[in-house]
Amino acid sequence: MSANKMKAKKVASDYILDILMVLVMVFVFAATLYPFLNSLAVSLNQANDTTLGGITIFPRKFTMKNYESIMKNPTIWRAYGITFARTIIGTLGGLLVTGSLAFALSRKNYIGRRVYTIICLIPMYFGGGLIPTYFLIKTLGITNTFWVYIIPFLVNIWNMILMRSYFRTVPDALEESARIDGADYFTVFFKIYWPVSTPIIATISLYFAVQHWNDWYTTFAYTRNPALRPMTNVLLSIINEAKFAEQMAAMGVTDIGNAMMGKQTNVRSITMATMIVSILPIIIIYPFLQRFFIKGIMIGSIKG
Repeated sequence: MSANKMKAKKVASDYILDILMVLVMVFVFAATLYPFLNSLAVSLNQANDTTLGGITIFPRKFTMKNYESIMKNPTIWRAYGITFARTIIGTLGGLLVTGSLAFALSRKNYIGRRVYTIICLIPMYFGGGLIPTYFLIKTLGITNTFWVYIIPFLVNIWNMILMRSYFRTVPDALEESARIDGADYFTVFFKIYWPVSTPIIATISLYFAVQHWNDWYTTFAYTRNPALRPMTNVLLSIINEAKFAEQMAAMGVTDIGNAMMGKQTNVRSITMATMIVSILPIIIIYPFLQRFFIKGIMIGSIKG
């Protein structure tokens, strides 16, 4: 009887704990999802009605005028092209260069492996500073060029550590058999390690893609060419315009607010629509990489 009571108490406590965990997760999910749904509702609501406030997660007066205004803007399309080109080229280049470095440092017979690893780890804790970095980029001759988005990001030390740890979990027998058949290190890397490392490659690809997609500082610091502005900087400009309009309205400049009334779009609606358009590709891609992401980050961070 006592054993049954203890078992019943344990089941009851587990049941209560499960309920609490579900409630916490529902709260976190709602708190995380609400800003996105609110932005989506504003972007799909008529501008004249949006100025009245009170929009929650559903648009009161549905319209696609905000998105039509974005699609008609050549600046948005050019920024989208720069962002996509930077993300694709930067991700592939980062995978190749960072993966090659990780493969080299994962070799047990590599002379000086520990020294090179320490040299790679130092920049993770001590940066060169803004001014030295700027002069380095300028000396390389890549300021105001597309390559300023690619070359400085080819090596990421944290991603290298994850890939190196994962490569160490690959059985040595695979490489030994390939070496016996006459394969060199390039063949071993691309035809043996690369195909069996799908989880960590998907994980690092997502890291690189999000880094390139969300970066705005590189454009701000190293380019002055409007044709090189990605989506993040275009969105930042729109947000600054919205803040300026709000400040003018708060100072009593009512002409701005009156000019917005009766129009099909306004700065806030365009801001929200631009934000939704800018994050949509990452939201679409992430579910396809999620299972690889979880597996890769766990193996790459724990083993090795």
